[in-house]
Amino acid sequence: MQDQSAETGQSSAAIRASSEADEARSYSAWSQIWYYFLHERMLTAGVLMLVALLALWLIGGQLVDPKGAEPISGPQAAPPQAKYWLGTDFNGRQILPLMIHGAPLTLRIGLYAGIVGLGVGIILGFIAGYMRGTVDAIVRIISDVFITIPSLAVLVVVASTIKEGAGLSVNAMGLIVASLAWMWPTRVIRAQVLSMRESNYVEVARLNGMGDFEIIFRELMPNLLPFLAASFVGAMASGILAAVGLEALGLGPQHEPTLGMTIYWSIYYGALLSNWWWWYVPPTILVAWIFVTLYLIASGLDKWANPRLRQSL
Repeated sequence: MQDQSAETGQSSAAIRASSEADEARSYSAWSQIWYYFLHERMLTAGVLMLVALLALWLIGGQLVDPKGAEPISGPQAAPPQAKYWLGTDFNGRQILPLMIHGAPLTLRIGLYAGIVGLGVGIILGFIAGYMRGTVDAIVRIISDVFITIPSLAVLVVVASTIKEGAGLSVNAMGLIVASLAWMWPTRVIRAQVLSMRESNYVEVARLNGMGDFEIIFRELMPNLLPFLAASFVGAMASGILAAVGLEALGLGPQHEPTLGMTIYWSIYYGALLSNWWWWYVPPTILVAWIFVTLYLIASGLDKWANPRLRQSL
């Protein structure tokens, strides 16, 4: 009985020691993340700019009536004044509500591109890089073929076709942009997995009897999280750039106040020639703010994921 109780006590102590070690490793990981966030200026600046954007939309969305973004909600082409802080456009829509309620729609398109593009890239990249052989050859050929296709021309054709048919919504616009956002993530993730699968810890996992998918999810993917986060932000920025480009050509959602469509309507009605600067300057500044924000975050995450770029802190 004493031997049994002693063994039970030893096993309990081992379990407690193991849990304490796991907590220590978790705490150490979060401490490293927080330390890097505070000392990496580009990442810190990007996150603060993102927080400012979110605060503007959340607070402004509660204070500014979304009906102000509808036509005839104000006078025609009125300059900024006390009642209309950023003026109105040719159709009487107020620019401030257009910015506050339209910017999240533009970000939604980028989220579609980031989620779908990176999701497909993760699946294909991990399978091709880890399995290699025939699967790798098929995925590589497909991605190489699609990369050679001019994406902008395809997006223009698809967007114009849908626009002439049932009409183009923000969700449809996001899916169109996302459909061509998976090739580069697939290639880059595949290259990373190819180099990581020969690492010592992967060989140890194989010797311990771990299966292929268990190795992918428990060994490879956690080590690529900073890189995947940077790739997601980059895919978001590319998706927003493609969406704004299509909208500036008039191929976006016609009845949604996105930033790109606001710029398009200012071009359509000759705001630059009429010196209606308050119509095209605010959306242009907001688009630039979004791109700078995403660039800073992606650069900071890339330094974290890439040891060659990481600075000694």
